[in-house]
Amino acid sequence: MGGYMSTKENKMGTMPVKKLIINMSLPMIISMMVQALYNVVDSIFVAKLSENALTAVTLVFPMQNLMIALAAGTGVGFNVLLSQGLGAKNLEKSDSAANNGIFLVLVNTIIFILIGLFAAAPFIHSQTSDASIQADGIAYLQIICFLSAGAFMQITMERLLQATGRTLLSMVSQITGAVTNIILDPIMIFGLFGFPKMGVAGAALATVIGQFLGASVGTFLNLKYNKEIHISLKRIIKPRLHTIKPIYFIAIPSILMMSIGSIMTYAMNVILIAFSTTATAVFGVYFKLQSFFFMPVFGLNNGLIPVLSFNFGAKNKKRIDESLRFALSLAFVIMLIGTITFELIPGTLLDLFNASDDMKGMGITALRTIAVHFPLAAVGIVLSSVFQAFGQSIYSLIVSVMRQLVVLIPAAWLLAQTGTVNNVWWAFLIAEVISLITSIFFFKKVYRKMIKPFAEKYS
Repeated sequence: MGGYMSTKENKMGTMPVKKLIINMSLPMIISMMVQALYNVVDSIFVAKLSENALTAVTLVFPMQNLMIALAAGTGVGFNVLLSQGLGAKNLEKSDSAANNGIFLVLVNTIIFILIGLFAAAPFIHSQTSDASIQADGIAYLQIICFLSAGAFMQITMERLLQATGRTLLSMVSQITGAVTNIILDPIMIFGLFGFPKMGVAGAALATVIGQFLGASVGTFLNLKYNKEIHISLKRIIKPRLHTIKPIYFIAIPSILMMSIGSIMTYAMNVILIAFSTTATAVFGVYFKLQSFFFMPVFGLNNGLIPVLSFNFGAKNKKRIDESLRFALSLAFVIMLIGTITFELIPGTLLDLFNASDDMKGMGITALRTIAVHFPLAAVGIVLSSVFQAFGQSIYSLIVSVMRQLVVLIPAAWLLAQTGTVNNVWWAFLIAEVISLITSIFFFKKVYRKMIKPFAEKYS
């Protein structure tokens, strides 16, 4: 263990910064790009059914996002305890964190089965009165809720592999689920190879089968290769409150932060559907497409945080500055490519989703307008990693709430009052400008207090 730590410390403190950040980020970037790909492919196949089918899946997205937030946020909680146990060579603590984390899969699944039973219909009805969209939306939502154990188990198994540094094995689980979903989507949606044609419900079923297969692969990889933790059915079915309480104490802030996106997409759906179902479908397409550019930047962030944290602990101002400059430049270039893509070929992108003339006309304007804010978002995302790395996560939370709720939703609502849907898309730029100004203010404060005082001899 000591040899491993010294090698890791040596790498963090001495490897050239650019190479280090790429090495740390690449597995997460690939993982997130696979996730983005399977979300887009899912919607491409659904869009071939009809625009209403695409709208139905878009209306379900806030609840899907909430499911991921609950799973990933809980994962943050048990991973922290597990890592603390491993670091202190307290195997009882790390094993307890892992087994209770798996027990919470059952708790989270029960919560979403109840949502499927009692809240699916009211949730969809609150966003649309169109009967065909309601039927498809409820069918899709109930399937992913009733079979949510697959999603919760897959994410839990991936997090356990990540906690012990087995990120490549974690990717194997995720890629298995995503590829299975992509293969099954057309088969189950359109009824190929003797399968019944299931439409939107087929897309939901393909998703959960992919999740269960990914979960099975993740479980196998944990049992075979993750020797630091000992998963035991006897321990899983005997939950320990003294372990579960600290898991949720750590997890709840993460769950809340990840849930902000659910509230934002729900509110935007409600604002846009007042214009037309087409406007909501356009928003759904935008949300899937933008992930190809945002996900690599989020992956970069995940690799940057430990590099900044280590060099903050080492009081190495020079490497902190170098890391930030490189990450900002790389994130800016990625997002600039996104802006250029959306500005130059919005029609081609919309054609992937079988867009009608009406949807294409609205969508081209939407993509070009929203994409203006991408380079600004790059700066904001990287600055948020600084706050997290230096233990100032409250600033990240404030900026995230401002960007997605406090500014975006009121701005979108006010612009909607003009009666022109094209005006609503400018809310994204307004929210980004205001949140970026706030981020820069917080960054200057943090940098002045926490980085500048490092004596030059440490650099």
